[in-house]
Amino acid sequence: MSLEAVKEYFAQYDLEHRVVTLSDSTATVEEAAQAHNVEPDQIAKTLSFRLNEQPILVVVAGNSKIDNQKYKGQFYKKAKMLKPDEVEAETGHVIGGVCPFGLKNEMNVYLDVSLKKYAEVIPAAGDPYSAIRLSLLELEQYSNYKAWVDVCK
Repeated sequence: MSLEAVKEYFAQYDLEHRVVTLSDSTATVEEAAQAHNVEPDQIAKTLSFRLNEQPILVVVAGNSKIDNQKYKGQFYKKAKMLKPDEVEAETGHVIGGVCPFGLKNEMNVYLDVSLKKYAEVIPAAGDPYSAIRLSLLELEQYSNYKAWVDVCK
């Protein structure tokens, strides 16, 4: 269902044709990079956290890891990831397909500066087999991001 929500989301911009579904899983960064024939950091990984009781999304480069000190410096709270069962309930997307598009609930989206290595990135599109290739400008536009942050090691 969440792939359909993402396609529906991009249909309003006449971009649903850019959502691709592959026969091989792209649920992990490594699988996605191999499937799209790109470097792992070109995969835009979407992480979900709870901040002041509200879920937020932080989109980071594929191999990036959250730096707890930087996260706390940015958000003034310790990083607390959503539990696996909360991810789908909050976003509408299953783990391996989480993205900032076609969300079940409205939430703040942040883009990490680790993504700026590439002019184009590939986030998931709602399920572990789907993705969309976007320029950084398009990622900003279609993710409705709140801010660029620096929260990765």
